[in-house]
Amino acid sequence: MAPLERRLFDAIEQIPPDRWDALHDGGNPFVHHAFLAGLERHGCLRDEWGWRARHLTLWRDGNLVAAAPGYLKSNSHGEFFFDHAWAHAYARHGREYFPKWLCAVPYSPVTGPRLLAACESDKVALVDAIAGLTDDHGLSSAHVNFHRASESGEFESAAASDGARLPAQAGAPPGWLERIDVQYHWGNDHGWKDFDDFLAAMDHKHRKNIRQERARIARLGVQLRTVHGDEASDRDLAAMHAFYLRTFAEYGNSPALTIDFFRHLATQMPRSLVLVLCEAAGATIAGALFLRGRDTLYGRYWGAVASPPGLHFEACYYQGIEYCLREGLGRFEPGAQGEHKIARGFLPSIVHSHHWIADPAFRQAIGAWCTEEAASVRRHAQALAARTPFRTPPEPLP
Repeated sequence: MAPLERRLFDAIEQIPPDRWDALHDGGNPFVHHAFLAGLERHGCLRDEWGWRARHLTLWRDGNLVAAAPGYLKSNSHGEFFFDHAWAHAYARHGREYFPKWLCAVPYSPVTGPRLLAACESDKVALVDAIAGLTDDHGLSSAHVNFHRASESGEFESAAASDGARLPAQAGAPPGWLERIDVQYHWGNDHGWKDFDDFLAAMDHKHRKNIRQERARIARLGVQLRTVHGDEASDRDLAAMHAFYLRTFAEYGNSPALTIDFFRHLATQMPRSLVLVLCEAAGATIAGALFLRGRDTLYGRYWGAVASPPGLHFEACYYQGIEYCLREGLGRFEPGAQGEHKIARGFLPSIVHSHHWIADPAFRQAIGAWCTEEAASVRRHAQALAARTPFRTPPEPLP
């Protein structure tokens, strides 16, 4: 078999879209060439915000066989797997943690494929190539965030070759360190036909609370309209973007996504973009933005100029569940954090990342930290799972 050639690209548009998209199954919108190219083309990624594209690819006989969406990071902004303590530890020892290399989808804490390749051996080669970047470019670390649980095997396979690359050190952990976290996901594992069917699986208290929340919004006369990208007017897109800006301003954060990026999604990924717009007295008062995959709905952004009690839950959660039931989608990831989601049918789910720490001493210390963190996360997740609103307890977490 011909050897693999590694190439880095500082813009995804330098890679033909058909070649990139041939490496994944098309089920996750966030790794589509169109989504990633839109972020770069429409001013959502900037050096001053810590994002510089460095997409890693592997080629054989002139053919693209593996790729990872990658970025050279000068901070940890927009990542959602928090490593500030690691950066502080480096600083205390007079070392530089940044820049680092990150394989992820910017600003998107959603699970999806990160090692894009048709065969497992090329995925393992891609993991090795990611680790090799740290040596070649003098980086402190490389990180692969929110990858599919099934991709953990590629990191384990690559660990067998880590020893040849890493300096020997007694008691040093494997080169790739795993971290986990908890999100809250909805899944239709019971074949619910509609929202009433979904509610019937809950205990009386939670079923009653949800019905009361929804009835309150109905009494206020708020109307909810769901549109895909090719059904949304420019006025709809502008309203949703204004809501997005308002939410970020309220929390004191800097918004990264531009109105041109929203328009890009509407034209280039028209059936993937889903908007829920809330209207009252002839005005659009709130909205929620989702991305749709083959079998999963992803909730991303919400905002409002007026938000009566319960409107956020209706627009962001209940409308999303109804959309999944109507469209035959099996899963709904409404975004990171939020224990309040449990009472509304979203159960704890483990999400994964893997991290390559180049320095063996830091790798050993951070590895011990990751082990302790994982045990704490799993205990917390099991405790959260016990708070299920459903009459039948969920399956134990893996």
